[in-house]
Amino acid sequence: MRCLRQPCLRGRPPLQRRCLQSGPFSAKRSIDVHTHMYFPRYMQMLRERQQVPRVTGGASAAQPERLIILPGEDEEGSTSAGRPIGSEYFDVDVKLRFMDRHGISASVVSLANPWLDFLTAQEASKLASELNDDLQEMCEASRGRLFGFGVVAAQQPRTAAKEVERMMRELPLIKGIILGSTGAGKGLDDPELDPLFAACEATGCMIFLHPHYGVGTEHFSGTGHSLFLGLGFPFETTTAAARLIVSGTLDTFPGLKLLLAHSGGTLPFLAGRLDSCVAHDLAISQRLEHAPSDYLRRMYFDSTIYHEPGLKALLSLVDHERVMYGTDNPFFPPMNEATNNFDPHADADWPSTVRTRLQLGVGREERRAPARGTHPQDMLLRASTFNLARCPKRSIR
Repeated sequence: MRCLRQPCLRGRPPLQRRCLQSGPFSAKRSIDVHTHMYFPRYMQMLRERQQVPRVTGGASAAQPERLIILPGEDEEGSTSAGRPIGSEYFDVDVKLRFMDRHGISASVVSLANPWLDFLTAQEASKLASELNDDLQEMCEASRGRLFGFGVVAAQQPRTAAKEVERMMRELPLIKGIILGSTGAGKGLDDPELDPLFAACEATGCMIFLHPHYGVGTEHFSGTGHSLFLGLGFPFETTTAAARLIVSGTLDTFPGLKLLLAHSGGTLPFLAGRLDSCVAHDLAISQRLEHAPSDYLRRMYFDSTIYHEPGLKALLSLVDHERVMYGTDNPFFPPMNEATNNFDPHADADWPSTVRTRLQLGVGREERRAPARGTHPQDMLLRASTFNLARCPKRSIR
């Protein structure tokens, strides 16, 4: 397994060289918390399926594999062909080469959507344990380069809670779970999920909240993947996190650690409006202990927004210790000028990754730089196995 190498700086723009050589995201300490894979066991399942989500093609080099995973993607004319999928999605060596090129010392890898939502509860529970064991084994082989966010079968919250406890007790390189917005089928503010949230709070298991289904997608027909991903995904994260707040779930579980994908969707921009609207709805405000923006300030966010004004909005809302570096690899690959097409294996930097890194570096230069070892990524990876016997018992409402 490859060891960490210093990234090549020759020929890079001056600002990029400075960002890679020093500062909060130097090569020695850059940790990517938003990076995905489809693990081999999961890929095999997708190849065998005949319904969405599934992988098609692959019979020959002329018919490469394509990924069809989004709801209704196979029925919408502008998306029915899916997207190309290659080894960048499932080969750990390709992941490590990407990390080396971009000066990323460690990555917290998570299964890409749609996770296990489409399976029966029994199938999902069995596969979750197998995938988490696979993830632990992959991380162990990486010699400190890879960590993981595991998966759970949210269809069965009590079983999912037990899997969280097992991961935090027996799989030390798994640092949390990735979770979609549907939960057991009624959203994340459904009280049926309380056992899962109680286990995550008690063990310190971080929840990486990530979209898949989109919100407002009925308006996006004929636009390919552009509006579904560009708007529907962040709208979904916005809605799910906001419902967790106004439902009072975060008062029931004040120690819950939430990491919101894609810089929290539109919440950093709309936090003030949300505060005002909740304050003027007494049925909601009188059952909450805090204003919505106060709950947001307790959450963590990745930096995957690709836009400096958006990142500045986030950094103006929350302390910079709450913002973690993320790339969303292997999505949004670079362009291969020779073929005039996107190519994840091209000998080129990934523009979205470089842009995010530079913007987060610039944003943090405007604030006090935290001491070494106090970045949220550092604290996440230092977390060791939790002693469940010492965890306080919490009543389930």
